[in-house]
Amino acid sequence: MRLVQQLRSYDWVLLASTFLLLTVGTAVIFSIDVARATGGANGKRQLIAIAIGVAALAAAAFAADTFYRATAPWWYFVGLLLLGLVLVFGTVIRGTRGWFQIGGFSLQPVEFMKVALVLMMAKFVERRRVDVKQFSFFLGSAAVVAVPMALVLLQPDLGSALLLGLFWFGMMLVLRVRMRYVLGLLALGAVFSAVAWFFVLQPYQKDRLITFINPEHDPLGAGYNITQSIIAVGSGRWFGRGLGFGSQSQLRFLPESHTDFIFAVIAEAFGLAGSVVILGMFALIAYRLTRMMLLARDDFSLLVMTGALVMLVAQWLVNVGATIGLLPVTGVPLPLMSYGGSAVVSTLLLFGIVESMYAARRGEY
Repeated sequence: MRLVQQLRSYDWVLLASTFLLLTVGTAVIFSIDVARATGGANGKRQLIAIAIGVAALAAAAFAADTFYRATAPWWYFVGLLLLGLVLVFGTVIRGTRGWFQIGGFSLQPVEFMKVALVLMMAKFVERRRVDVKQFSFFLGSAAVVAVPMALVLLQPDLGSALLLGLFWFGMMLVLRVRMRYVLGLLALGAVFSAVAWFFVLQPYQKDRLITFINPEHDPLGAGYNITQSIIAVGSGRWFGRGLGFGSQSQLRFLPESHTDFIFAVIAEAFGLAGSVVILGMFALIAYRLTRMMLLARDDFSLLVMTGALVMLVAQWLVNVGATIGLLPVTGVPLPLMSYGGSAVVSTLLLFGIVESMYAARRGEY
């Protein structure tokens, strides 16, 4: 009886939406595998990651919500440790030392850090909630994010570092900190950006920013990816060419079609109608998370749910925006749909934590 009550207390609409997106994403990955004659290698690895992620979601959902409040600092420190170790022992992929190779699989610590940062930020804010308007709170919260950001920049992985910063910025807006602090930090960020252009950014990262401003400046080089992505999105028209029949994705015109640009493949295969449905599923998940926030039983649960919402929406906006040319290409995957085991497992783990807190809202177990 207790198990039944616990299962009934979860948000099954959120879970159903999640598994629908996972199913569509995996089908798209398999269709790309067929075109590239890989024997379904990427799709099979994605299925294994989903299985691990589902196990992580279940374990996290069944754990007591108080466990996360007590262990939040440990999640954060383990995340920092992994980010430090990967700089020494990690494998370089596309110019970034950000993965551990374990057998035939890759583990990306920054994905785990996203979950840890949501918990740590919630813990920090809960402790300092009365000081939210004070500069010491603003500075302390920035320090919580700045440390992992710095480690990620050393890889260098500019996209993931910017995502962590965007998460912090979103949290500050939600918490309504004093706007002059935010504006001051933005001014400082502008100065840092100027310095980074000359001393931090790699040539390929500069090319991405230049390409964002003018995609046609090097259509066969730095601008090739985004140009092909926009062509793929447009070629889908109203109802798409059908899964496995898109010329851009199936004939290999679109690089990284199973990771960074999977939304372009979806738009080409299912058209505007299908794209709207997928975006609608993302919006439904965001709505369910917002609904959970309104029903949270304490500040810590509320802040974790808020952090999860901000983190996920930031990733959705950055990925889709880059796919259609509204934002620079940063290498941020589309949650639940892009190929990548670490991203899938961490997202499902985060949903499991949120479900645990939602289920505990009435003290049902």
